Amino acid sequence: MKAICMHVMRLKANAGFTLIELMIVVAIIGILAAIAIPNFMRYQAKAKQSEAKVGLGGIFTTATSFFAENNTYTVTTAAQLGYAPAGLPKYSFSYAGSTINTGSTAPAASGNCGGNTTVLPSLASATGFTAGSRGNIDADTTCDEWTINDLRSLVNQLNDVSI
Repeated sequence: MKAICMHVMRLKANAGFTLIELMIVVAIIGILAAIAIPNFMRYQAKAKQSEAKVGLGGIFTTATSFFAENNTYTVTTAAQLGYAPAGLPKYSFSYAGSTINTGSTAPAASGNCGGNTTVLPSLASATGFTAGSRGNIDADTTCDEWTINDLRSLVNQLNDVSI
């Protein structure tokens, strides 16, 4: 009889987790995922915004050099400025009213700003300029838009991350 009791105790000790315990663990993992995934996506989108900042910084440097040589920020085409982004940028950039490039998210099928690929108005005069960039960094219908001017004032005109 004593041997049977010991055998039953061993079976209970090796029983494992109950269904309720497993369901609680699954619920906890689900809650953590529901919190972590949107935060990760937002972090990724903010990292992609650095492309616009770097690109507009490059335009600022190139325009400043152009001004030093020509005593004006005015160009007939953006190509005359001598700036072109490297690789396959997600953002489109413009200077003096003309487009420097079209970003890799240009087709409307990719959800690019509802099909609108026009970059923000950009201006250039003898004494100053404003350059713009536009890109879709999270595949929705809202664009992320940035501008920079001759005073190096970088402004996020429409923040696609916070929408």
